[in-house]
Amino acid sequence: MKWLEHLKTINHHKLEVGKNCFRCGLYYQGIMHDLSKYSWTEFSVGAKYFQGNRSPNEAEREEKGYTSSWLHHKGRNKHHLEYWIDYDLKKRDGSMVGMKMPDNYIVEMFCDRVAASKIYRKEEYTDRSALDYYMNGKSKGAMHPYTRRQLEKLLTMLAEKGEDETFAYARLYMKAYRRHKLIKKLEKKGIRIGRKKH
Repeated sequence: MKWLEHLKTINHHKLEVGKNCFRCGLYYQGIMHDLSKYSWTEFSVGAKYFQGNRSPNEAEREEKGYTSSWLHHKGRNKHHLEYWIDYDLKKRDGSMVGMKMPDNYIVEMFCDRVAASKIYRKEEYTDRSALDYYMNGKSKGAMHPYTRRQLEKLLTMLAEKGEDETFAYARLYMKAYRRHKLIKKLEKKGIRIGRKKH
């Protein structure tokens, strides 16, 4: 009954990410996170390659040399850095680089990494687990420098200061981000925010 175990794992993961997102004020993203995992394309692969201690995508990749589930997933979920990889306009030689991710997706990516570390590390999980996994990862090089800086700041803060302080910071970070976006939107419409000069 690997499909049932896989379903329990993705439900558990979704719930954990949702809790993390809610702590950061990302309510919509917390609810919508990873819904594509329930599609047949992703779910069938996850059920087939389920192991319980790592992503089924890794097992499919080892067997086939690619993973159809991951290719489907990364193109539909903006909290993955791979969603934001595009052609480098500066080089114009066909090189691919990471684009700057919007801050709300960087924070969702952080929430996702923390939840995944808890689920796969189980009782071995510590506040350092997500940072350690990131530092050993293969895809860091494809990140835009801004995205890397912000994600590393959150992961390092979690490792050094714990969940309460890090999620409180992320919540304030998201408030400032939303305010900045609103001001930009109003300015585009010709509405200026600020004190009147006397």
